[in-house]
Amino acid sequence: MLTRRNLIKTGAGFAALAVTGTAALADWKADYPELIIATVPDENATGVEKRFEPFIQYLSKQLGVPVKLRIANDYAAVIEGQIAGNIHIAHYGPASYARAFMNGAKIDPFAMDVNKDGTKGYYSVLWVKKDAPYQKLEDLKGKNLGLVDPNSTSGNNVPRFAMNKMGIKPEEFFANVVYTGSHENAVIALQQGQVDGAFNWWNDDNESMLRRMERKGMAKYDDFRMIYKSDIIVNSPYAMLSTLPDDLKAQIKDAFFNVDKNDPEAFKVLTDGEAQIWAPTSHQDYEVIVELNKFVDTLRKQ
Repeated sequence: MLTRRNLIKTGAGFAALAVTGTAALADWKADYPELIIATVPDENATGVEKRFEPFIQYLSKQLGVPVKLRIANDYAAVIEGQIAGNIHIAHYGPASYARAFMNGAKIDPFAMDVNKDGTKGYYSVLWVKKDAPYQKLEDLKGKNLGLVDPNSTSGNNVPRFAMNKMGIKPEEFFANVVYTGSHENAVIALQQGQVDGAFNWWNDDNESMLRRMERKGMAKYDDFRMIYKSDIIVNSPYAMLSTLPDDLKAQIKDAFFNVDKNDPEAFKVLTDGEAQIWAPTSHQDYEVIVELNKFVDTLRKQ
């Protein structure tokens, strides 16, 4: 039975809980006065910054502390940054996430990219110029091949896995194997004739790096032709440091999974309007990519 005395006690208890909750919130902000987010480089630094800027502003507002974007020069910089604990949230390709995990990063993948049609996978494809004579990968023997980065899924690991199945040793089969540094640079290298074929990521006819570059006036989709397409690859994750406080982790997840309601324009700019809101994910979804990385590592030792 609730008496006046019990009500007073109950009210005091609620007040104590509120104070405790506020103190916990204050505690993590004292330890994390700002948060750093980074992404493996798909585009040049200016393109990454423009894409992320509204989302960074949104996260800062939702989390109540400044969130800053770190522009990475290569995939390794993001991996090493999370291993060192200097990057709190990172957007990876599947293989670079797996590499960070394999190298000791204490991270939890929590949000997986989702395509506009609701699918959760993408492909590694090989582009050549539309008027080039090549019809299949094997036709590029003795030519220059463009890869992206040693830690790129669609731009290195999946291609090397596929070529191994074909009996191709890239460094022997091609005249040159060139790492371009980003998916955008791989297309530019092909465009400028520095390579004869270039691997890249592709979701479908409506979304790929090539389509993104076309929307920015940097390339024409129809100037290129696809001569190889891989099996489907699990989509890319965002991963946060597992050492972050639980209440901060919960706030980060809430901000991510509700951005389409809270700030749809920020999400549209981030994804070019070509994606659905992220799906929850965990490390289990990327175990197959860990095994892919291990296999590619054995190829490097041969």
